[in-house]
Amino acid sequence: MIKRFIIAIILIALVSGGLVGFNLFRDKMIGQFFANRQAPVVNISTITVKPEVWKPGIEAIGTIVARQGVDVASRAAGVVTAITFKSNQNVEKGDLLVQLDDEVEQADLIAAKANVSRDEGALKRSTQLSDRGFSSTSSLDNAKAALDASRSQMERVQAQINQKKIVAPFSGTIGIPRIDAGEYLPVGSVIATLQDLKTMKVDFSVNEQLFAQLKIGQPLAVGVTEADMAYRGKITGIDPKIDPSSRLVAVQAEFENTDGALRPGQFAFVRVELPEEEGIIALPQTAVVQSLYGTYVFVADEAKPAADAAKPAEAAGTGDADTGSEKAADDANKLILRQIFVKVGRSNEGRIEITEGLKAGEQVVSAGQNRLSAGSPVKIDNTIDPAAAAAKPGA
Repeated sequence: MIKRFIIAIILIALVSGGLVGFNLFRDKMIGQFFANRQAPVVNISTITVKPEVWKPGIEAIGTIVARQGVDVASRAAGVVTAITFKSNQNVEKGDLLVQLDDEVEQADLIAAKANVSRDEGALKRSTQLSDRGFSSTSSLDNAKAALDASRSQMERVQAQINQKKIVAPFSGTIGIPRIDAGEYLPVGSVIATLQDLKTMKVDFSVNEQLFAQLKIGQPLAVGVTEADMAYRGKITGIDPKIDPSSRLVAVQAEFENTDGALRPGQFAFVRVELPEEEGIIALPQTAVVQSLYGTYVFVADEAKPAADAAKPAEAAGTGDADTGSEKAADDANKLILRQIFVKVGRSNEGRIEITEGLKAGEQVVSAGQNRLSAGSPVKIDNTIDPAAAAAKPGA
């Protein structure tokens, strides 16, 4: 009985020892595997840091308006007898747009002209009699006054007739007619909108801190998209008062609508150009990562070769010394990533200014930082540059 018990204990000890030994051996081998495992090399695209010419600017958003634009309205009441324009027609200043019924005024004009003719004859006879001494001065004055009154009445009737003709106040493009022939128009009724589309204005606002950098005649670029600001203009007006509620200053600029593609009321991106600066270090915005811990970039550097990479093989006196030397050479040719925290400044056309943290000549990863980490081995492949592709209009 005792013999069987001792044998059982021995068997249990052997099994337990074997399990413990196997686990220790397994953990050791796993540790060696991961310790000697080479991290996969990641292909990256990089850019070389170098000073460049910086074109600073003030970016804002605004609204496009016509240099001249009005809703043409009726100055007199009447029935529409003729509409002489079509939608989107180019009209010249003084062109007739709408004719109102003026029959009554035309009849009054005939009577007014007859009165003027009569009073002109009376003044002529009174002047002849006065020259011969057969008429008093008061009679001559009365004749002049009567003629002036008749002329005044004729001018008044003529003005009423002119008000029945609605004409273009300036040259431009007329809009959709808002009236119909035969319709009665009260005073002030809008017949259509008239816009001068050759030269446009853009109204925008900038922060009060940038007020000192603005001046009349300053060049700027305008566009309906931030990537394509093809229209060039200049500042024509700066509001001398800053809005105390928003702390913004109103600015107005003019530009030529060369292709006629822009229309009043459109949303616009504006960039006021400032003097160029030299020796500025800047990177594409895709190369800069902003996180809760700060703003950083990845820099590709040569890996430092392991000093003791070949020593174990030499000490063992085996033929693996050559293998250790080759491994050291491979390490010397590898590139690894360094994470560098930087300070950033202004932004301009997809690029961001680096004020501190980088120096000229460093290789900065331009895209794909979300799959990288510090110390990762990398290989530079600039055949495709995502940063350049993102900077292209419409990308």
